[in-house]
Amino acid sequence: MSSQGVRAGGVTIPEHELSWRFSRSSGPGGQSVNTADSRVELLFDLAGSPSVPEHLRSRALARLEGRLGGRVVDGTISVVASEYRSQLRNREAARARLGELLERAFAPPPPRRRTTRPTRGSKERRLAGKKRRSDVKAMRRRPEA
Repeated sequence: MSSQGVRAGGVTIPEHELSWRFSRSSGPGGQSVNTADSRVELLFDLAGSPSVPEHLRSRALARLEGRLGGRVVDGTISVVASEYRSQLRNREAARARLGELLERAFAPPPPRRRTTRPTRGSKERRLAGKKRRSDVKAMRRRPEA
């Protein structure tokens, strides 16, 4: 397990800014699940972190505002990992998940789409499709006498 923290978007979050909570995990593992605290919850206070530059912090908080895959409460990100039997592997999974989450949150927004007019070919294809559909529906009608 690395002790250097989490790297995301060119920012390194030191280990001392991360807090960990452990609890019993559900799922496979038999008797060992009932005795070992292998479920891991990783907490990171994004709003109060001195390691994250202000422009990245505000961008990430805005993007993570309505997030469902974990919780963001009062600027604190919570990531849970319980898929492994071992606490060590769950810690590594939670750290990796937080890194990916922050990487996406810190990423600059995509460039705006420049609006373009439909090409002549696309207009012709659209009208030909409409004509085909019209012909199909016309064939279903009763012939006029």
